Amino acid sequence: MKTVKVSLNSIDKVKTFVNDINRYDFDFDLVSGRYVIDAKSIMGIFSLDLSRPIDLNIHADEAQLGEVLASLEPYIIESAPDL
Repeated sequence: MKTVKVSLNSIDKVKTFVNDINRYDFDFDLVSGRYVIDAKSIMGIFSLDLSRPIDLNIHADEAQLGEVLASLEPYIIESAPDL
């Protein structure tokens, strides 16, 4: 699992973000405070406070992680260190 901070501060960003991650078969979670939602759910994303950065947990193996991070580059503002 890899965690990055993403910024989804506009409606257009949310729509393109959901379209981008729906191309992958593995799970993505958005974590904001005590709330964890499926990042592939546009309705779930709009239930979060989008004015602040949100943690994105990517549940992919190392082989696929590079491609995913490259496609999510427009949204990533900070990458958390690997644990």
